[in-house]
Amino acid sequence: MKRRYICTETMTGVLSAIYDAWTFDRSDQEAGIVFWGSVQQEMFCEYREVREDEKKAEAVRRLIHRHLGEEAELSVGYALLSEDPGKGTAILRMMMEARNLPDGKKIMGHLSHPEVRRVFELSRNVGRETHAWKEFLRFQELEGGILYASITPHNFVLPGIADHFSNRFPLEDFVICDETHASFLIHPQQKPWLIIRDEERKWEIEKSFSEKEKEWQRLWKGFKKSVTIQERKNLKLQQMNMPLRYRGEMMEYRDGEQS
Repeated sequence: MKRRYICTETMTGVLSAIYDAWTFDRSDQEAGIVFWGSVQQEMFCEYREVREDEKKAEAVRRLIHRHLGEEAELSVGYALLSEDPGKGTAILRMMMEARNLPDGKKIMGHLSHPEVRRVFELSRNVGRETHAWKEFLRFQELEGGILYASITPHNFVLPGIADHFSNRFPLEDFVICDETHASFLIHPQQKPWLIIRDEERKWEIEKSFSEKEKEWQRLWKGFKKSVTIQERKNLKLQQMNMPLRYRGEMMEYRDGEQS
């Protein structure tokens, strides 16, 4: 009988489900992982609830690192951040397929296998979006000197961009709000970052800009207008270099302007 492991859609939840499935069904290519709230009952299928456990998750991470190698470890890490509901099943079946290879560390080159290819594609998609937010995210200074930025990603990219901005601004207090996933990346100066989920939307930040920030915004808008050559507008090229969906928190586009 096929088994489905029901878990939360967190990284720890998915890895805990993979741990349970690996323990009971490591040779069953039909075993799968589903998330609470999106379970669709199948006939002749057994459902098992997964207890989320960081020790289970860490055991799976060690297993991947030791037997599948760094490339697979990176791919799985990005795939776990994807919004795709099939990510857990794809990772689990990729791991099962690795057991059939003479060298499991070459699994990410085995793209003829559909689940390996799916993990690769999920990882690539998340990696591209993570890179884009590193480039397009804009901080604004609030009263009190805290840097604040808001993003609307398709995937849960906060863990993927956290080290980048912490390394760039180690002496700054900053907050990055993921509007899509109701989550905050918080970095106190010279301290480790942390991510807080706020699914009930109870945590509010007073977005009152500092006077210095207001002046910089005024100067930047003025500079943008001064360098704009109306006769040379190329909106198609502009949208290729700066996609519309990344412009929401950029002050130069806040009034619907395009240069």
